[in-house]
Amino acid sequence: SEQIWRNVALHQCLSNGCSAVNGCRQNERIATCVLANIWVDDTDQRDSVARILSVLENRFDLVVRSCYAGVRIPEPDIFTNALEKLAVKPQEAVWLDVDEESVKAAEGLGMTAVQVKDITEALKEIQKLTGIEVTGDLQPPSCDPENVSHGYVNIKPGVRIHYVDMGDGPPVLLCHGFPENWFSWRYQIPALADAGFRVLALDMKGYGDSTAPADIEEYSQEQIMLVNKSNPCKFKGIPQVTLVGHDWGGSLVWNMAQFHSERVRAVASLNTPLFPVDPKTNPIERLKAIPIFDYQIYFQKPGVAEAELEKNLERTFKLILHWHTFSLSAFCLSGGLFVGSPEDPPRSAILSESALQYYIQQFTKSGFRGPLNWYRNGEKNWLWMCSRPRGKIMMPALMVTAGKDPVLLPAFAAGMENLVPNLTRGHIEECGHWTQIERPTELNKILISWLKATHQKASIPVHPKL
Repeated sequence: SEQIWRNVALHQCLSNGCSAVNGCRQNERIATCVLANIWVDDTDQRDSVARILSVLENRFDLVVRSCYAGVRIPEPDIFTNALEKLAVKPQEAVWLDVDEESVKAAEGLGMTAVQVKDITEALKEIQKLTGIEVTGDLQPPSCDPENVSHGYVNIKPGVRIHYVDMGDGPPVLLCHGFPENWFSWRYQIPALADAGFRVLALDMKGYGDSTAPADIEEYSQEQIMLVNKSNPCKFKGIPQVTLVGHDWGGSLVWNMAQFHSERVRAVASLNTPLFPVDPKTNPIERLKAIPIFDYQIYFQKPGVAEAELEKNLERTFKLILHWHTFSLSAFCLSGGLFVGSPEDPPRSAILSESALQYYIQQFTKSGFRGPLNWYRNGEKNWLWMCSRPRGKIMMPALMVTAGKDPVLLPAFAAGMENLVPNLTRGHIEECGHWTQIERPTELNKILISWLKATHQKASIPVHPKL
């Protein structure tokens, strides 16, 4: 492993180096490569080397190891072979290394070379040479749908759930909200995998490549959480998971933690607090009393919201996936979500063109009926939850609030410690509803810190619910 660090100057400080690479890769004109003098490792330390290589392979366009290339740094052929694979001329390349001999070798081929004596200064030099921001908290790397492992789990006859699988370690199950899919976690999946966790990001029932039954009843919380039939933890060989949810996924993970706690090691929710069930208040009446939930009333009649949302998927996602979400009241009165909105709205900075096209592709397949049906089980969910024994959630838990969310206000999460004693809090003030894509760097720090602390601690003693 010492050989890797010696020859990968950007990774003497892994976090700074990866940040620099991310900055370069966000510019589609920049290709990145790492050359490493390394042997085929069969020692007891090979696990750490494998993990380092996994991080590098996720970050760089090309990783060349001397043991497989048959040449090593500073031999000219290792440079020229890499340049050929990248289709880059020597005059277009910048080489960084701590070793003076390799720097001279690169310069001899016509490459610009920087000898790294201080990682921060070296990154500043890269910024000068390329004109690309490579320092500070840059956008973390994203998943490419074509280059991740996809899988399916059958939850009952005729219904299966699609998921993306990355990493190795304690399993973390990611549950998205409305109207999203697994790709909403694109900035979290590589980061959590690099941090030492196995990440399973679901297409929730009704979304993307998961089955989308037409019946409204299929989307009740009872149906979604049936342990032996449609439990999202039903992955072979995984008895327990840490659940992380956002929006509707947040509601689901709180319910899983409360009603199927034996399957949940720890639970985290973004934006969605634990709303305790009130046996005295019908949920529809409760929604009507809160103006910002008017859109959920609009969603109740089958076919109405579907027609509006599916009419022009590009317009739909440009309007919805925006940093400052439009006003969320008076939809019923105005007759729709987008009444008065531009026909060709600009695309938000949080939504790249490729991401927009992926959302369009996925919702062309699934439509909006399944996703909207999650909202149409309010009374059924309420009656079922009222019939269930309730107690405190004693497992480790995380609640992340967003200061600018226009729907799930941080104030809704006040006092959760009364129901969740082992609660950790995170807050991102300058963040709206789409936390995973609006503030991925800040969110990843919160999640990784909590996940590592949670999995390092001994089990918290709890008493069975009476």
